[in-house]
Amino acid sequence: MRDHRTSSSRDPSQQGVRRVSVLLPLPLDAPYDYRLPDGMAAVPGSYVRVPLGNRVVTGIVWGDGSGDSTIAEKRLKAVAELLPNPAMAEELRRLVDWVAAYTLAPLGAVLRMAMGPEDAFAPEGLRHGYLPADAIDPTIALTPTRRRVIAALDPERAMSAADLAAAAGCGVGVVRAMAAGGLLREVALSVRPQRPQPDPTRPFPNLSPDQERAASAISAAIEARQFAPFLLDGVTGSGKTEVYFHAIATALRQGKQVLVLLPEIALGAQWHDRFARQFGCRAAAWHSGIRPSERRVLWRDVAEGRAQVVVGARSALFLPFRDLGLIVVDEEHDSSFKQEDGVIYHARDMAVVRASLNDAPIILASATPSLESLANVERGRYRHLVLADRHGGALLPTVTLIDMRLDKPARGRFLAPKLVAAIDETLAAGEQVMLFLNRRGYAPLTLCRTCGYRLQCPHCTAWLVEHRLQGRLICHHCGYQQQPPEHCPSCDDTRSFAACGPGVERLAEEVAERFPKARTAIMASDTLDGPAAITDLIRAVGAHEVDLLIGTQMMAKGHHFPMLTLVGVVDADLGLNGGDLRAAERTFQMLHQVSGRAGRAQRPGIVMVQTFDPEHPVMAALAANDRDRLLAIESAGRRERHLPPFGRLAAVILSSEDPDQNEAAASALARAAPHLRGVDILGPAPAPLAILRGRHRSRFLVKTERQVNIQAVVSQWLDAVRIGNAVRIQVDIDPYSFL
Repeated sequence: MRDHRTSSSRDPSQQGVRRVSVLLPLPLDAPYDYRLPDGMAAVPGSYVRVPLGNRVVTGIVWGDGSGDSTIAEKRLKAVAELLPNPAMAEELRRLVDWVAAYTLAPLGAVLRMAMGPEDAFAPEGLRHGYLPADAIDPTIALTPTRRRVIAALDPERAMSAADLAAAAGCGVGVVRAMAAGGLLREVALSVRPQRPQPDPTRPFPNLSPDQERAASAISAAIEARQFAPFLLDGVTGSGKTEVYFHAIATALRQGKQVLVLLPEIALGAQWHDRFARQFGCRAAAWHSGIRPSERRVLWRDVAEGRAQVVVGARSALFLPFRDLGLIVVDEEHDSSFKQEDGVIYHARDMAVVRASLNDAPIILASATPSLESLANVERGRYRHLVLADRHGGALLPTVTLIDMRLDKPARGRFLAPKLVAAIDETLAAGEQVMLFLNRRGYAPLTLCRTCGYRLQCPHCTAWLVEHRLQGRLICHHCGYQQQPPEHCPSCDDTRSFAACGPGVERLAEEVAERFPKARTAIMASDTLDGPAAITDLIRAVGAHEVDLLIGTQMMAKGHHFPMLTLVGVVDADLGLNGGDLRAAERTFQMLHQVSGRAGRAQRPGIVMVQTFDPEHPVMAALAANDRDRLLAIESAGRRERHLPPFGRLAAVILSSEDPDQNEAAASALARAAPHLRGVDILGPAPAPLAILRGRHRSRFLVKTERQVNIQAVVSQWLDAVRIGNAVRIQVDIDPYSFL
């Protein structure tokens, strides 16, 4: 395994040691040594500016220097500046070390995720913000750009020029000119406004006995300030959120900070509303959609302990908490917690590591726990807390399988007659319907009816997906776009292209024809422009301004719509195709979560699942609400084949723009493959996406018995072969995607 040096607790300034190791947020495996100038007192974790080549970069003091005798101290470059940032906590530095060692990622690349905005701790001066003008002179011309600025204003909160310009898609000069012309009102912004603090003393709703037992167990661990992992396993609607809200209140009373990880930004809207109702204010939100200025302020507030509860996506795991006392991973089974680009890691698993480093409890909550977490329960590593019933007396929905071989839709349609009749009946009763199809766009494939030519991405081994609302053909892997061609590139026939299969847009087209009076909306990542649009749609559905919601996995979990009583799953077999070892588990999790949106209040729910294979174990488990039987089947199969969680896997992916160089590198690795007991090297083989973003790809799969140190096996194997710079090697420990 690669040697990632752990942080030193010694203070070099107090020991007369003037050599320090500085880790830089670059793809480097180890820190570089620098000389500490006289009078500069840096400790491990200090933020410093150091020269690197012809530039100066920010890094972290990682220790007291390697003591490499080949480089005399007087030849070392000097640290240029000690920044005023609080030192990175030892627990966070240990997490960086741990993640790098586990994932075999460069140590500096992991550090980059934990560094934060470089100017987060810059001196704060007087700033100006902008509000809508009290009155606008009607003689002043409002250009489209000026109208965008006015539309982007927040009437209740002044926005800085930079934030307003970013929101309106214009330059800062436009904003300042509008203020000078009286179109905006300039106000002084406080240096840093006081962040509202959640109140843990507010009364809670009554808990059920199961909820009370779970909340008490978690609160005891928080009060003991000890690492304790809990699997909070409850059916949809059982009140898991209320249980961990109790735990959050306990942590806040102890003066601790709390991190809540959600797999989707789309889950945040209703979650924040529920949190505000209970604690009197919204939690701090960390995700890719927040403005740079908000990111800087929140980073600083977290480090100073002013942000007490942070809810965010997986990157929030690396925030610099001052005193972290509880971590919650909601929907812990969700594959969105696995980061597939850059440093490849699973946020759920790394959250458990961070909790252990901080001596804090962690709650993994799910209605459909992962086999990995259930295996940890079986091994005695996690404590299992079960909520078996829906809260408040609501009943689980009735699940009906529709055999598409018998109840066939009309030609060119995708809704079975039984489902159409159920939609009619539900809408007539004044209730809401949700149709689930986990496929974006209008159609997944476009082909020529004359010659059979299929429109494919020029950079990937993937078909182009038609997005009719945008008038584009889009590759969902690299983002390539083009307009639909008028002529077939193969046979030159015109108007010969046909859409094959449904996406949510095509399903919406059928719904509009069948139910013209229904107020319909689409919920998919490419039809909603950012978190605000998602929030608005969720609010509209909750207010019954939408009768029929069509969407992808964005709407599958976490949402609570009291009037939603019918869920229709249009293509339940979609996730069962391909070579994913978790296909059955993932499909059940997704469909169970979708089903859980129905009948969450007093009205009973119905779920209708369209499938061509009603005898499949996943479909049988859904219809019988027998999750445990399916998981037992899955566990037995994986245990027998030594697959996770009863064995270990690592993927090694080679890619190059030159197919010959990629093949040569794969052959060289194959010849050097280790022959060890309990280790199997499978491949090389073309990756399922053999070309991605213009790079040709080959894949090895390393399969080992559970007790084998798979990182050491992979690291020693790769270190034994010299691969040219034209070939990129990516290692994925515990792969979730097999593309």
